[in-house]
Amino acid sequence: MAGNKSYTIVEYFGGDDGYRCGYCKNEKGNFSHGMWSHTMTVQDYQDLIDRGWRRSGKYVYKPIMNKTCCPQYTIRCHALKFQPSKSHKKILKKISKFISKGELPKGQDDGEPMDSVCEEACPGEPDKVCQSEVKCAASIDIQKEVAECPAIAEVQKEVADAAPADSEASRKEPVSVTDARTTATAPKPGVGADASRPPCRKAKDLRKERRLQKEQMRQDADGVSSSPSPAQTNQPKPLEDFISDSLPDNSSHCLEVRLVRSNPPCPQFKASFEASYQVYKLYQMAIHKDPPDKPSESQFRRFLCDSPLEAEYSPDGPEMGYGSFHQQYWLDGRIVAVGVIDILPTCVSSVYLYYHPDFASLSLGSYSALREIAFTRQLQKQSPKLSFYYLGFYIHSCPKMRYKGQYRPSDLLCPETFVWVPIERCVPHLENSRYARFNQDPDAGDARVLKDVGRALVLYRRTVMPYAAYTRKRKGPTDETEVQQYAGLVGQDCAERILLYRA
Repeated sequence: MAGNKSYTIVEYFGGDDGYRCGYCKNEKGNFSHGMWSHTMTVQDYQDLIDRGWRRSGKYVYKPIMNKTCCPQYTIRCHALKFQPSKSHKKILKKISKFISKGELPKGQDDGEPMDSVCEEACPGEPDKVCQSEVKCAASIDIQKEVAECPAIAEVQKEVADAAPADSEASRKEPVSVTDARTTATAPKPGVGADASRPPCRKAKDLRKERRLQKEQMRQDADGVSSSPSPAQTNQPKPLEDFISDSLPDNSSHCLEVRLVRSNPPCPQFKASFEASYQVYKLYQMAIHKDPPDKPSESQFRRFLCDSPLEAEYSPDGPEMGYGSFHQQYWLDGRIVAVGVIDILPTCVSSVYLYYHPDFASLSLGSYSALREIAFTRQLQKQSPKLSFYYLGFYIHSCPKMRYKGQYRPSDLLCPETFVWVPIERCVPHLENSRYARFNQDPDAGDARVLKDVGRALVLYRRTVMPYAAYTRKRKGPTDETEVQQYAGLVGQDCAERILLYRA
């Protein structure tokens, strides 16, 4: 790989020791495989999460499903087919009432659970990470050594062919994207209630009337008949309309959603860092009952700001590019919630959501998920392959985490064959057992398993080489068992692209 092509560089740490579970609080019952990712391409991470991996900061982990106390199944929602449920519509109405009238619902939220990624839900950072040597190797030396290493020419060509997007250093970074905005503007002339009718009308009726009038004006301009076809009248109301209705004009509050790149941090991210951290700190103390000294700034950076994903761009990709972002919710000029997300080749992946505890009764966790699904649908118009919304892990054994199954249609990832299975077919199996294989074909296996471990790429002494060449150079005890385990977990595609660091 030469020029502006990038490698993924990881260190694998196995998964022999149990640690505290953030869900059932078992002190030693949570087991997972782990890798420290020094840098990672968005395609490699896409392939990894499609095999059950997930990141927390730069640490990438995969639960040992048949051993861990609370099996965590990767879940994705078909964003283009999503229709809000009754409970989702109630949440949007609650937001609308607050935005328009400034009335906060009384009491706490309706049982909104913690998110699936936090420092208690995944292992801590490894102690033996070779930061300096790998950082040095990741810059210039790798490119030089690869060009001079004929033994990996075949693998190199496959890596170049598989890359979904090139990093465009010369392209101007779109550092902030406004997703939606509510402003207190005056109503447009000629649009509104008929003066001959009673003056007191529901805001919902007024919005519907304005929408119909705008559609009528558009159709008249296009020369289209105003009579809707039966197919048009029978179509369900799209999510975008529900969200738009929840943000009325002439309201008491102004809600704005801003997308800012977190890695590398854009100017808007840097300018709002302190305000964002303060919201996180309040959230952790109020919602997760952390002591005041635990939600430190370094912890915040490590888990929610640091990311191995670099900014990548593609001609057929989204305008803001791929990588890691914070989606900030600004209410009347201050941050009240932040959704941490990754934009990948085929999905928007939700990492974490935190909010100011004063607004806990607004169900901002569910509201942000609806906004992120709508955001995925928006990106799909620019990038046709980007059509899924990943909600992290579905944990059926933890009742508070079952809410993710309400965003339908959705699939769970089979932990043995890594195929997607509709959640309706999975739940009956999970009712009988915490761990379940969802693919019911007894002969089906892992179609992307690496059969020849010698083809796995390693980084050894700043040189990229296949594992077969590495074994001839290396002295000392064999590490083949460990590398075979790693290659089996990441699959053939990643094993032949990702650089596994060897000391």
